[in-house]
Amino acid sequence: MGQAVDLGVHCAGLACANPVWAASGCCNYGRELAALYPLAELGAICVKGTSLLPWRGNPGPRIAETAAGLLNAIGLQNPGVDHLLAVDVPWLVEQGATVVVNIVGRTVQEYVAVAARLAEAPAGAIGAVELNISCPNVREGGLQFGADLRAAAEVTAAVRAATALPLLVKLSPNVTDVVAFAAAVERAGADGVSLINTLLGMRLDASRRRPVLANLTGGLSGPAVKPVALRMVWEVAQAVAIPVVGIGGIASGLDAAEFMLAGASAVQVGTAIFADPRAPLRVRDELAAWLCAQGVGAAREIVGAARD
Repeated sequence: MGQAVDLGVHCAGLACANPVWAASGCCNYGRELAALYPLAELGAICVKGTSLLPWRGNPGPRIAETAAGLLNAIGLQNPGVDHLLAVDVPWLVEQGATVVVNIVGRTVQEYVAVAARLAEAPAGAIGAVELNISCPNVREGGLQFGADLRAAAEVTAAVRAATALPLLVKLSPNVTDVVAFAAAVERAGADGVSLINTLLGMRLDASRRRPVLANLTGGLSGPAVKPVALRMVWEVAQAVAIPVVGIGGIASGLDAAEFMLAGASAVQVGTAIFADPRAPLRVRDELAAWLCAQGVGAAREIVGAARD
């Protein structure tokens, strides 16, 4: 690959070997990926959204393909934080993974309780918390916080007070002004923001004359959302002082480079994992090759470079 490229990045207080993370909800707790490659090779792994108590999720059907994308209405099904701490975190530590725990709740108190429980993990086991206030597929929590400026700031401040871990807030694109939300959570104590979560959408089965998803609507992800996500990363990165993690349709090293040029310090690969479980490492390697071809010595050098 020619000259050595330094892929290491620091993002919101988290040191990562490279800027390519596996996105929450697309890699479960990493066991499926670990069968194919060492999890330590990922910049980070964002585990499945974790609640205080186990959540059953939504009834099926919960997945539907679309043109250049995927609709999901899983509903944040997960076994709860006690299971995470007892079973998954110790195993992830054994794998050498850099762990980001995505947390969810129906109330501010539930979010705070999950964050407080994570503090009981051994030092260094969890690298950061990603506060999910943007899932469109649950009736309580999620957009209840992510679409209300005051509520977004309130839950961010409460979780900030409950944890000393680096705190990322995952923002929704289903709002009028995402910049205002980024600024609000920054003022409330967030160390960084992740964007975007899925766009609200639906599919109909014309022959049945019924929605395809049992939940009626779901979150749209994949290549179809990339232009929206890239625009929002560009806008937010110029408006806040905290780091931005870019998410949305990233399936190649060039995609990752575009998000970083727009201002993202790191990126998350999500939907592409379903088609290619090795996608995060392929994106990492393609990004390194692109940086080398551009004569760039370190990945961090291109963050926001499209605005220079």
